[in-house]
Amino acid sequence: MEEALAQAEAAARTGEVPVGAVLVEDGKIIARGHNLRETLADPTAHAEVVVLREAARSKGTWHLDGTTLYVTVEPCPMCAGALVLARVGRLVYGVDDPKAGAAGSLVNLVQDDRLNHRLQVTAGVLADKSARIIREFFRSKR
Repeated sequence: MEEALAQAEAAARTGEVPVGAVLVEDGKIIARGHNLRETLADPTAHAEVVVLREAARSKGTWHLDGTTLYVTVEPCPMCAGALVLARVGRLVYGVDDPKAGAAGSLVNLVQDDRLNHRLQVTAGVLADKSARIIREFFRSKR
């Protein structure tokens, strides 16, 4: 999670909403990234999607079974859906997102029994640090 926080801080330095993520397999980081929506003018360039794309390219497959995604903020519905479709095994996130969170706050897409895959979820890891980065970013914008 510390590396995901470093990615969030990198996002903030470039003017992106500070969300960072890393994907881990067998104890090793296989992809890392942060929000790039402003940089790429791409509404889908959320940290989670950036990381999934990088991992799929490097592995040569979209099947990311057995991986764990660490992300600083609870994934939105788009990202939660991407995690399910990529077959990520576990999600670890920092701070809840009560307005758009799709891992339990607003909806729980990543554990919906109607879908073909469900993730293990661990919430609240380094939540205070994740929240502080987001708070400071938006405070500086006002």
